[in-house]
Amino acid sequence: MNLREANLYLDRLQRFGIKLGLENIQALLGALGRPEQRFPSVHVAGTNGKGSVSAMIAAALRRSGLKVGLYTSPHLARVEERITVDGVMIPARRFCALLGRLRRAIDLLTRAGKLVYHPTYFEVLTALGFLHFAEEKVDVGVIEVGLGGRFDATNVLEPLVSVITTISKDHEKHLGHTLREIAFEKAGIIKPGRPVVCGVRSEEALAEIRRVAAERRAPLTEVFGRGRSLRSYCRGGGYRFIYEDGRAAYSLRPSLAGRHQGDNAAVAVAALRVLAGVFRPVAKKDIIAGIENTVWEGRLETVSREPLVVLDGAHNEEGAEALAGFIKEAVGRPVILVFAVMKDKDIPAMAGRLFELAELVVLTKAPYKRSAPPEDIAPEAERAGRRYLCEPDVRKAVKAALRESAGRVPVVIAGSLFLVGEVKRLKLFG
Repeated sequence: MNLREANLYLDRLQRFGIKLGLENIQALLGALGRPEQRFPSVHVAGTNGKGSVSAMIAAALRRSGLKVGLYTSPHLARVEERITVDGVMIPARRFCALLGRLRRAIDLLTRAGKLVYHPTYFEVLTALGFLHFAEEKVDVGVIEVGLGGRFDATNVLEPLVSVITTISKDHEKHLGHTLREIAFEKAGIIKPGRPVVCGVRSEEALAEIRRVAAERRAPLTEVFGRGRSLRSYCRGGGYRFIYEDGRAAYSLRPSLAGRHQGDNAAVAVAALRVLAGVFRPVAKKDIIAGIENTVWEGRLETVSREPLVVLDGAHNEEGAEALAGFIKEAVGRPVILVFAVMKDKDIPAMAGRLFELAELVVLTKAPYKRSAPPEDIAPEAERAGRRYLCEPDVRKAVKAALRESAGRVPVVIAGSLFLVGEVKRLKLFG
């Protein structure tokens, strides 16, 4: 199987959509010799921040001398981005070889009637990532949940530590309509007797996580609980944070932009501190250096200075609020916003956070079947009283924004990681 064949095969899997449940992934991993049991892991869930927190934890563990696997989703330009070892993306040849093995295993399981349905895109990639980490003999794998937690394909792990970053409303069709219901799904990654680190601030969601942790006798560390504090300072568009956990203080300048990265950094610190008690201590200097040197594309990523161009996933209301804060505090003036969003998101809420900060909104469409047509978003720009234009072609939309900018007005491209990924794929900057 070559890379073209691999991508065609994966594209065909997209038709199976999202199916939450563990029976299939258990059967598939069983046929592969249970690779997920051959390396210790840290499991990270949350509505927002789970990718950044996973990357920070992995970076700090690498700094301490460990060989670290990192599994994240979605990817931006290439599917192989989801699977890295020591910061290096899985080689295309290796990816294709493992996918060929998985395809043969799926065919055998299907003929034997051992699968409930054909494995989904995410299930196949999850199995592939686990197999790669096992065969690379990583010292530890940091695994980001795909959707929810309880029935996510990654939830076959028995992690050293479970981490829940934030909880807000998103994917309500699959996870529920209240914060308590969503928290219950995220808390599904909590394992009996295994410690859990929680950065959630909402009392409604936190109460549910406390309940599940107590029921499973899982020691719970609340990142922003009693005796812990996070202070933030903004200087020249950058942020410095001081996180104190009652035993030590960490002065942090994350390389990732935005005030919300202070919360993510605090969660990463707390997780690494808990990990020290069940696995291996990480020196304070390695924790700080790991967080301060984490690279995570597509999250408030500056891709041009003149004019200033920033890419950000901001794929739900909480993400839009974080981006709005960045525009107000770090940019400090109106922007030109290139915006695309998925149909199933709370578009009015996201638009309400962002459109008022733009002098022009360029509405476009990510090359993904769930992406909302620009014309469907246009009423939100009208409601906000903002000038807008509709350009479904991403390349043309970005070019239009740059023309309007004339080198002087900052440009922000946001609303979906699929949009950010398309901009990356088109190589419109650098």
